[in-house]
Amino acid sequence: MAIKLENVGIAVEDLEAAIAFFTDLGLTVLGRDTVSGEWTDTAVGLDGNHANIAMLQTPDGHGRLELFEYIHPEAIATSPTLPNEIGMHRVAFSVDDLDEALAVAARHGCHPLRGVANYQDVYKLTYVRGPSGIIVMLAEELTKS
Repeated sequence: MAIKLENVGIAVEDLEAAIAFFTDLGLTVLGRDTVSGEWTDTAVGLDGNHANIAMLQTPDGHGRLELFEYIHPEAIATSPTLPNEIGMHRVAFSVDDLDEALAVAARHGCHPLRGVANYQDVYKLTYVRGPSGIIVMLAEELTKS
């Protein structure tokens, strides 16, 4: 059986703010839609499912994020996840200039959770709290050829 990762889906409070954040980091919007009906109720497992969605892609064409803002049922706000909580809690991106990426994130009010770390002189990396509390890891490879 062949398998490939299609995308990572993230529910957000403000779709426009999330799109602005991720497109400023370099992703592009592949498409947008409003979805509802029996097929979404069945696929997602929620009666009356109705959401605005946007599909974004990384510049290399391999990574995709599906962002969705629920219209119905009403979105449930939760406390932002912590790095050590069980379950999905972050999305990670390689960047060619971490300082530039952090400047972009700062324009959206997003700053490192603690600071910038150096992993064995291979990467410098950090976690930022993005829109809707999403943890976003940004990493710059230091051993580029």
